[in-house]
Amino acid sequence: MTLGVIAEKLGMTHIYDEAGLSIPVTVVAVKEAIVTQIKTVENDGYSAIQVGVVPAKEKHLTKAQIGHFKKNNLENFRHLQEFRVDDVSNFTIGQKISLEVLDNVEKVDVTGRSIGKGFQGTVKRHNFSRGPMGHGSKNHRAPGSIGAGTTPSRVVKGKRMAGNMGNERVTVTKLTVAKIISDKNLLLIKGAIPGPEGKLVTIKPTRTKWN
Repeated sequence: MTLGVIAEKLGMTHIYDEAGLSIPVTVVAVKEAIVTQIKTVENDGYSAIQVGVVPAKEKHLTKAQIGHFKKNNLENFRHLQEFRVDDVSNFTIGQKISLEVLDNVEKVDVTGRSIGKGFQGTVKRHNFSRGPMGHGSKNHRAPGSIGAGTTPSRVVKGKRMAGNMGNERVTVTKLTVAKIISDKNLLLIKGAIPGPEGKLVTIKPTRTKWN
């Protein structure tokens, strides 16, 4: 239950450390988040804060979303997200959540949607081996048998087969914060993070103890 930030993935580059070694980093632009709702154990069953980022026009929102923002005299936001926190007494509606949340943080967990690969076969999707490549084999990249015969006379659920690959929620943990550029709201994270350029990711301090 930790507070984090929402950022836009800009791309990858590299920087040099004090020893002159090249470090690959992903550059993300941290969005200024506004607290749009505070949830408590008494009213909602759990404690959390809801934040909004990226201003939006009313035509891109539902009537329920528009009413939600007008209720608290807030501007419209395209993206809403919750952060579970232990104590909500330190937060107020309209409060800004910025890059300061990650001050003195060395390790972070990054969550985003992986790049979609479309419909892929078993060789690419599950690393299956291919069949013989001779002209007569007729089984170059076929999936092979998928059933178990008379018993149980059906395809078992969870069978690895062709299908949509990527476009899944992915979390990469314990990534190192290489550099923070506060005046430009930029964060440099060592290594790669999920998702394509231009998409939003969630960045939280790595928890030292997992529940």
